[in-house]
Amino acid sequence: MSDVLDVLIIIFLFTLYAFVHSFLASRKVKNSFVQNFGNLIAFYRFGYNVFAILSLYVVYEISPKPHVIIYDLPTPYDIIVLIPQFLAIIGLFWSFKYICAKEFLGLNQIKRYFSKNFSSQWDEELTLRIGGPYKYSRHPIYFFSTIFLICRPAMDLFYLTVCLLAVVYFYIGSYYEEKKLVNYFGDTYIKYQKVVSRILPGFPLRAYDHKKVGG
Repeated sequence: MSDVLDVLIIIFLFTLYAFVHSFLASRKVKNSFVQNFGNLIAFYRFGYNVFAILSLYVVYEISPKPHVIIYDLPTPYDIIVLIPQFLAIIGLFWSFKYICAKEFLGLNQIKRYFSKNFSSQWDEELTLRIGGPYKYSRHPIYFFSTIFLICRPAMDLFYLTVCLLAVVYFYIGSYYEEKKLVNYFGDTYIKYQKVVSRILPGFPLRAYDHKKVGG
């Protein structure tokens, strides 16, 4: 019974984290910030990322960690299962190659603010680069992150619960993220949605035929 309660607490804490994380990333909250603080929205992305990391650490620390082993693969299977995990890491690096890390972290926004070249309409300048893994999945970072999370030589109840919550969050979060992208890129992104699957690569793979679309 205590393990069930622990799982429920874990679900509650990480769901609360996901809700706050998504709420703070919403256009409604950002618009309200702009109305009150104007171009200081340039610091929002960086502050948001710092808050997301610190709050995730707090949630992890206060979460109960039931020591219930789901499985523990023997050798050589524990080594074999690390192969897709290693490939997922390569896939993540491949995916990040097609996004601007400084924009994602919020550093470019701060730089534009101090160079007097910042517009408060958007807190980030998005570029739709459809190359590499983005020709097969609209959210390859979520796809490779899922592979990395589930390919474990050993799995306990805490990690399994968090892993399942993360996968659900990736799917739901991608939906709301795409609403923002459609609003930003318009018909260009809608056409992209019709060709490339959201997270799981299409089978058979259907590659998008443009390396770069949009600004």
